[in-house]
Amino acid sequence: MLGLAGSVLLLLAGVTGLEDTLLDTRWTTSELAWVTYPEYGWEEVSGYDEASNPIRTYQVCNVQMLNQNNWLRTQFIPRQEVQRVYVELKFTVRDCNSLPNIPGSCKETFNLFYYESDTDSASENSPSWMETPYIKVDTIAPDESFSRRDSGRVNTKVRSFGPLSRAGFYLAFQDLGACVSLISVRVFYKKCPQTIAGFASFPETLTGAEATSLVIAPGACVPNALEVSVPLKLYCNGDGEWMVPVGSCTCAAGYEAVAKNTECLACSRGTYKSIQGEGPCLPCPANSRATSSAATICSCQMGYYRADGETPEKPCTSVPSAPKHVISNVNETSVVLEWGEPANLGGREDVSYNVICKKCSERVCSRCDDNVQFWPRQLGVTQRHVSVSHLQAHTKYSFEIQAVNGVSSKNPHPPNYYSVNITTNQAAPSPVPIVQSHGSSANSLMLSWAPPESPNGIILDYEIRYYAKGHSGAGNTVTSQRTSVRMEGLFPDTLYVVQVRARTVAGYGAYSEPKEFPTVAEDGDRSSLQEQVPMLVGSVTAGLIFIIAVVVIVIVCFSRKQRNDPESEYTEKLQQYMVPGMKLYIDPFTYEDPNEAVRDFAKEIDISCVKIEEVIGAGEFGEVCRGRLKQAGRREQLVAIKTLKAGYTEQQRRDFLGEASIMGQFDHPNIIRLEGVVTRSRPVMILTEFMENGALDSFLRVSL
Repeated sequence: MLGLAGSVLLLLAGVTGLEDTLLDTRWTTSELAWVTYPEYGWEEVSGYDEASNPIRTYQVCNVQMLNQNNWLRTQFIPRQEVQRVYVELKFTVRDCNSLPNIPGSCKETFNLFYYESDTDSASENSPSWMETPYIKVDTIAPDESFSRRDSGRVNTKVRSFGPLSRAGFYLAFQDLGACVSLISVRVFYKKCPQTIAGFASFPETLTGAEATSLVIAPGACVPNALEVSVPLKLYCNGDGEWMVPVGSCTCAAGYEAVAKNTECLACSRGTYKSIQGEGPCLPCPANSRATSSAATICSCQMGYYRADGETPEKPCTSVPSAPKHVISNVNETSVVLEWGEPANLGGREDVSYNVICKKCSERVCSRCDDNVQFWPRQLGVTQRHVSVSHLQAHTKYSFEIQAVNGVSSKNPHPPNYYSVNITTNQAAPSPVPIVQSHGSSANSLMLSWAPPESPNGIILDYEIRYYAKGHSGAGNTVTSQRTSVRMEGLFPDTLYVVQVRARTVAGYGAYSEPKEFPTVAEDGDRSSLQEQVPMLVGSVTAGLIFIIAVVVIVIVCFSRKQRNDPESEYTEKLQQYMVPGMKLYIDPFTYEDPNEAVRDFAKEIDISCVKIEEVIGAGEFGEVCRGRLKQAGRREQLVAIKTLKAGYTEQQRRDFLGEASIMGQFDHPNIIRLEGVVTRSRPVMILTEFMENGALDSFLRVSL
């Protein structure tokens, strides 16, 4: 006897990480309809397992005879769209050295095969009982065998095969002269379970045809979530484990994350969430309310408003009350108005004031004309005082001092104001605005001027004061009842300073601004020559300045063109870190700005030179692709392209670019070569030479 006995079970199961999820019915030995060949080969035997439960097993031990070829085949197993199948075997093997008087052909191994078929068409003689047309999976050898004196030692082995493409398959076990007991057979496959990552739902996904395959699972945002970046996808590796997600979703405005960030729940009444993304629902700000769930903003209560540009997080506020205690101080045709702060500012700090001027007759008041001047301004005054000038004399005025703030424009009613009435006094005329010359001789000047803008009465006459420049003294005066005068008895070739003022019954107004007017020389030719010399000198000087400017522009453009050469700039930056006889390594993370480190150690490549052909993997920062780099004047080359996933943080971008800054400082045949970076387009990329055998750790695992 072989020792342990047990039942043979065929289980079709899906593996999720380390847990087994049984999907199909468990079959007993009789239900499996096992087929053996030849009849004296594998035999079905009853026995007991370690818990003394009765089981059925298949065993074979024809070690006394040479040239054994014993086969055991399962029933047809539907593939169910699985591409790679795993087989777990539990068995015992007798140590050949413990068997006396046996030929040297005794073995301690058996073979595992499979046969694909689109239908359950196998019979006792088909397919043929030989290695072809079966496909060999592996030779199964025990970790431990047992002797006659030992108890049976159960070995467990797992083997896989694929890719599968037909409707189903058969498993077959070949014995070539071993003493083996097949206790159980479990057939299963691996899958990545349905999961939620980044508020995106990914379906249950079968693994690929190879153990190293990556299968892309498309995702969809959970209810009430919106995409942040697309496409949404997740990679399922050969072990049934999810890898780095690409793209994500976040809860929409009006919804917050619950259930460990897997669901988006509507904000309850009285709370709101104004933007898509992370963050909880918040209570409504002051003077606002949310009467329904999933609110994105709390509406202001009656009489309260938000200013343009204010976010939903701001409380609602109201308009200010009228200013208090307005005081007026009239001085002839001007007035100074002062007032106190309103009792109610409406809950805001941006209170300002408007001063509305109205000119009143016996029956009606109308808006003041544009000649009235306000200091510092008429509208939007932040101080609580204003000066008003250029009013008319002996005239009644009404001033409204309005208090406004950032929400006054939202209020359908006029601003609250305090009104004050004044009457201006008799006033002298305002200054003469403009004085100009209409000709001169050696002894006279012909002048004219514009009347005052505010005469404040009838102009009786004008007084003209003049004196030779540099000899002011008391000066001379003449009067004129018109807006012009001819001044006689002047000195030739002399510069005179002239001022004019108007007079009414209220007295003289202020003098105009001083203006200078020259008389001509007695010798007209000499005077004409003196006037032309400055013009000639100015023309020559302007010509010289123009020539110098043209030369400077040419030099600057030429220098800038040389500096803008990207190849020379890249070479100069690397040379600044070189020391004769050695090369210094510069830690890029000592840079305050990672972009500066990349500019120093990596070459910027235009995105038009890069062509992505295929996604070959996923890294910590995003996808890894195979592509081609074609630059002007160079041969096209195969490159590996690492991309920075959308929605990255500033720290992830710094680490990503830091990797390029490190690689850019090395030039060695045993170190992967950096070709360049793409930082001025999206996505951000790192381009390196393409390694045909893939990642070193994966290559070593496969090789070993």
